Amino acid sequence: MLAKTFVDNAKVMAKGQVTIPKDIREVLGVASGDRITFIVEGNTVRIVNSAVYAMQVLQREMAGEAERAGLNSDEDVMALVEELRNEDDE
Repeated sequence: MLAKTFVDNAKVMAKGQVTIPKDIREVLGVASGDRITFIVEGNTVRIVNSAVYAMQVLQREMAGEAERAGLNSDEDVMALVEELRNEDDE
Protein backbone atom coordinates (compact mmCIF):
# COMPACT_ATOMS: atom_id res chain seq x y z
CA MET A 1 0.00 0.00 0.00
CA LEU A 2 1.44 3.37 -0.96
CA ALA A 3 1.30 6.14 1.59
CA LYS A 4 -0.67 9.20 0.65
CA THR A 5 1.86 12.06 0.63
CA PHE A 6 0.87 15.70 0.86
CA VAL A 7 1.84 18.91 2.60
CA ASP A 8 -0.47 20.99 4.76
CA ASN A 9 0.13 23.74 7.29
CA ALA A 10 -1.54 25.45 10.20
CA LYS A 11 -1.03 28.62 12.19
CA VAL A 12 0.25 28.48 15.78
CA MET A 13 -2.01 30.61 17.98
CA ALA A 14 -0.94 32.75 20.95
CA LYS A 15 -1.31 29.91 23.48
CA GLY A 16 0.58 27.44 21.25
CA GLN A 17 -2.59 25.81 19.96
CA VAL A 18 -2.82 24.48 16.42
CA THR A 19 -5.86 23.20 14.56
CA ILE A 20 -4.97 19.97 12.81
CA PRO A 21 -6.23 20.27 9.23
CA LYS A 22 -9.15 18.00 8.32
CA ASP A 23 -7.14 15.99 5.77
CA ILE A 24 -4.50 15.23 8.43
CA ARG A 25 -7.14 14.24 11.00
CA GLU A 26 -8.65 11.83 8.49
CA VAL A 27 -5.28 10.24 7.69
CA LEU A 28 -4.53 9.84 11.42
CA GLY A 29 -8.03 8.57 12.15
CA VAL A 30 -8.56 11.07 14.96
CA ALA A 31 -11.63 13.04 15.94
CA SER A 32 -12.63 15.46 18.65
CA GLY A 33 -11.55 14.15 22.06
CA ASP A 34 -8.98 11.69 20.69
CA ARG A 35 -5.35 11.94 21.75
CA ILE A 36 -2.30 12.38 19.53
CA THR A 37 1.36 11.76 20.27
CA PHE A 38 4.25 13.97 19.18
CA ILE A 39 7.45 12.08 18.37
CA VAL A 40 10.46 14.38 18.15
CA GLU A 41 13.51 13.15 16.24
CA GLY A 42 16.11 15.87 15.91
CA ASN A 43 14.35 18.81 14.28
CA THR A 44 11.56 16.66 12.87
CA VAL A 45 8.23 16.04 14.61
CA ARG A 46 5.84 13.24 13.73
CA ILE A 47 2.22 13.38 14.88
CA VAL A 48 0.55 10.01 15.35
CA ASN A 49 -2.72 8.67 16.69
CA SER A 50 -1.92 7.83 20.34
CA ALA A 51 -4.00 4.64 20.37
CA VAL A 52 -2.35 3.31 17.23
CA TYR A 53 1.10 4.29 18.52
CA ALA A 54 0.52 2.57 21.87
CA MET A 55 -0.52 -0.64 20.07
CA GLN A 56 2.58 -0.50 17.83
CA VAL A 57 4.85 -0.06 20.88
CA LEU A 58 3.15 -2.97 22.65
CA GLN A 59 3.49 -5.18 19.57
CA ARG A 60 7.22 -4.37 19.30
CA GLU A 61 7.76 -5.10 22.99
CA MET A 62 5.84 -8.38 22.81
CA ALA A 63 7.47 -9.59 19.58
CA GLY A 64 8.86 -13.08 20.10
CA GLU A 65 7.43 -13.53 23.61
CA ALA A 66 5.07 -16.33 22.57
CA GLU A 67 7.93 -18.34 21.07
CA ARG A 68 10.11 -17.73 24.15
CA ALA A 69 7.25 -19.03 26.30
CA GLY A 70 7.01 -22.15 24.13
CA LEU A 71 3.71 -21.13 22.52
CA ASN A 72 4.30 -22.18 18.93
CA SER A 73 0.80 -23.28 17.92
CA ASP A 74 -2.86 -22.75 18.70
CA GLU A 75 -2.77 -26.02 20.61
CA ASP A 76 0.03 -24.69 22.85
CA VAL A 77 -2.04 -21.59 23.62
CA MET A 78 -5.15 -23.63 24.36
CA ALA A 79 -3.16 -25.92 26.68
CA LEU A 80 -1.84 -22.89 28.59
CA VAL A 81 -5.33 -21.42 28.91
CA GLU A 82 -6.65 -24.74 30.21
CA GLU A 83 -3.78 -24.97 32.70
CA LEU A 84 -4.45 -21.45 33.98
CA ARG A 85 -8.18 -22.15 34.28
CA ASN A 86 -7.45 -25.27 36.31
CA GLU A 87 -5.20 -23.25 38.64
CA ASP A 88 -8.02 -20.74 39.18
CA ASP A 89 -10.44 -23.55 40.07
CA GLU A 90 -8.16 -24.92 42.81
